[in-house]
Amino acid sequence: MKVLLLVNTSASAVTARARVVIQKALAADHDLNVAETSRRGHATRLAQGAAAAGTDVVVVLGGDGTLNEAANGLAGSATALGVLPGGSTNVFARTIAMANDPIEATGQLVDALASGRRRRVGMGSVNGRYFLFHVGLGFDAAVVEQVEKRGALKRYAGHPLFVWAAVVTWLRHYDRSRPRFAVRFGDGALIDDGYFGICLKTSPYTYLGNRPFNVAPEATLDSGLAMVTFRSLTLATILSAAASALGSGRRLRRNRMIDQRSNLDSMTVTGHGRFPYQVDGDYLGESDSLTLRYEPDCLELIVP
Repeated sequence: MKVLLLVNTSASAVTARARVVIQKALAADHDLNVAETSRRGHATRLAQGAAAAGTDVVVVLGGDGTLNEAANGLAGSATALGVLPGGSTNVFARTIAMANDPIEATGQLVDALASGRRRRVGMGSVNGRYFLFHVGLGFDAAVVEQVEKRGALKRYAGHPLFVWAAVVTWLRHYDRSRPRFAVRFGDGALIDDGYFGICLKTSPYTYLGNRPFNVAPEATLDSGLAMVTFRSLTLATILSAAASALGSGRRLRRNRMIDQRSNLDSMTVTGHGRFPYQVDGDYLGESDSLTLRYEPDCLELIVP
């Protein structure tokens, strides 16, 4: 099998030792080529080139941002995506039951390749860009922006940095005095007082250490999109949601300040002014309008 290994050498868990072990394991039974990403968007172009050249599988060793880029390069092609966790959180890899250790996950991937375990799955899209697991709107994206401003610390501080950024953003870096956007759904329903939103393709939303944050447990590889809209950013609302998310996440439905919907085909988010957003953990700036859609059967995925 023709395999391309894409490596983000800047990712938190990518070490020289791990890379050598992974390359040897994949090269044992496959025609392996290796490429390193060097800038934002590079993984998309490398994956597109691999698909055009008839590569069977593109394996990504990196974080969720690199994985998202590769998935965008492979969408609609017959080339499969293989996932190895190399970042600080590795949401998608853990969502599909890959081990969080890259060497252990390599064993799972080698077995899956030998057994032909692959499936065609859907993704979400936001203004034409695909996402694997979520888009964050408003407060969530502002937190990611603060983390990315401290990228050098992310490799070492990991989850404590995210917790610190969430607290600092809530206190100083996000306007909580007014709603930031409206969400219109395909059936015509409208939520016009959104302070913070998460559109999910899979669950969980993220991880805190080994604990999953479940805000929309109905979101799966086989479902449409789920949308969770916070209509308040009071401390009581945030703490109640966090407590529920550390469990099953189902109690969020009973909170009158949180609107939760699942198995959606599309929605449009219109800003009351510009608002920040992030895609699969990468901050993409501000927008005044986003169109989100479910894109079925657009990615071939290697599964453990």
